[in-house]
Amino acid sequence: MVSLRFPSLVLAVVVGLAGVLRAESSPPVRPVFEQRALKIAGALGLSDPAQTARVSAVIARQYEDLSRIHARRDEQIQAAKGTPGIDKATQEARVAAARAEALAAQNTLHPVYLARLAAELSPAQIDQVKDGMTYGVLPLTFRVYQEMLPNLTDEQKQQILAWLVEARELAMDASTSEEKHGWFGKYKGRINNYLAAAGIDMKQAERELAARRKSATTK
Repeated sequence: MVSLRFPSLVLAVVVGLAGVLRAESSPPVRPVFEQRALKIAGALGLSDPAQTARVSAVIARQYEDLSRIHARRDEQIQAAKGTPGIDKATQEARVAAARAEALAAQNTLHPVYLARLAAELSPAQIDQVKDGMTYGVLPLTFRVYQEMLPNLTDEQKQQILAWLVEARELAMDASTSEEKHGWFGKYKGRINNYLAAAGIDMKQAERELAARRKSATTK
């Protein structure tokens, strides 16, 4: 996982924010998050309806808590950009501080969420939840890499998977579909550079995969 460090002032603010999130009477989870969570929990195929309901509630609460963090961040950024009379450097510093505070709050919430899931689910089931929160990009991307490059070594496969797992952990906490896909895009760039350094021509591999797929559909 990526290790992130923040100034003590930002960490103090984050601790305060986390306390507020815990201390406030939990606000109702919005229906859109309940529906999204129920879809993810339902896909697990749990035999106990009560367990499915509990897991769904944990996921929905995570969406709600993340949404509040993101809303606070966006309000601070909008306020910084809309403040008249401040210089560009000050504005950028305030925007950066808002993003850092939100990121640190997400990092605080993340392990708590995983612990709540672990109380109900196996590691494999938790991975399914993570994939559900990130549109299944990890298994799809890993499958495509293996299909595109059938001669990958075990070491290369392990490294590709490790980076995709790291991307998924970050994408889980992102606020929009664009941000989630952006994390995977960043790590796919890292993977492609890694493979290129090993002498693999990714453009040629893409062309060959397209040709194989076309041949398979015409048979």
